[in-house]
Amino acid sequence: MTTGERVFNLCRAFNIREGATRKDDTLPERLMKPLPGGLFKGEAIPKKALDRMLDAYYEYRGWDKENGKLTRAKLEELGLRHIADELERLGRI
Repeated sequence: MTTGERVFNLCRAFNIREGATRKDDTLPERLMKPLPGGLFKGEAIPKKALDRMLDAYYEYRGWDKENGKLTRAKLEELGLRHIADELERLGRI
């Protein structure tokens, strides 16, 4: 489980290094618009609901809720201090 978590956080670290932020963690626009038909006609995922889900997800992952960035504490917990050092050097954490 820890190995999987390390891999997931390494992928996130790469994206953060390349400039990804919370604004990039979104759903396709078509899912944010009301459905045109079917059982859930007119239903959509409101932006506020997505924001609440992201807050919960980031908290679960141990990331910063405001911007979705990794935290030094989480990286060090996973034995990834060198990644934390690099992201800090780049001003990304």
